[in-house]
Amino acid sequence: MQSSLDLFGRAFWPIASGALVASIPLALASMAIGLVIALVVAMMRLSGRAWLSGLARFYTSVIRGTPLLVQLFVVFYGLPSIGLRIDPWPSAIIAFSLNVGGYAAEVIRAAILSVPKGQWEAAHTIGMSRTLALRRIILPQAARVSVPPLSNTFISLVKDTSLASVILVVELFRQAQQIATVSNQFLLIYLEAALIYWIICLALSFGQDALEKRLDRHVAR
Repeated sequence: MQSSLDLFGRAFWPIASGALVASIPLALASMAIGLVIALVVAMMRLSGRAWLSGLARFYTSVIRGTPLLVQLFVVFYGLPSIGLRIDPWPSAIIAFSLNVGGYAAEVIRAAILSVPKGQWEAAHTIGMSRTLALRRIILPQAARVSVPPLSNTFISLVKDTSLASVILVVELFRQAQQIATVSNQFLLIYLEAALIYWIICLALSFGQDALEKRLDRHVAR
């Protein structure tokens, strides 16, 4: 029992450091790039041009209709077969970003559509172009609506970074795998990894709640 507790204590920081130096930075980078992709795709979906809307619809269908693990394998193991060899970290960022883009695009599109049409009409009445109205009036309102689902997407992404271990990215779960293999204490170490994931996601959930309350107060004014 004592040896198990000692191992639990000694393994905590190496596993947690995997989150600090890899899992969280990987999630942040992928979320940032994914949101840019999502905004572009959402605007394509809302475009009056059928081919742009169709292309965006095809992209979101493919991303939402295939497992993230398969997308990782396609980028890291599949692309080298056509001469595109990408290192583990960039491969993970590419796959996660594309995945976030596919899901967040629908969130952003729905948030934009939730803004009353009168807002567009008022902007046009005072001489704003569509782009200026979108940037100054529509997107700020849509951002408030999209905060909860996008926050949930980020929390899910933090957990999904564990899949990066299959393409040799040394993040939280990969660190746990290495320690478990050496110590032969798989149950203990994997439970410890689960505990650290839970702590991180709990902290992110509290941050999400605080952000939503702050936005609610701002809207109330």
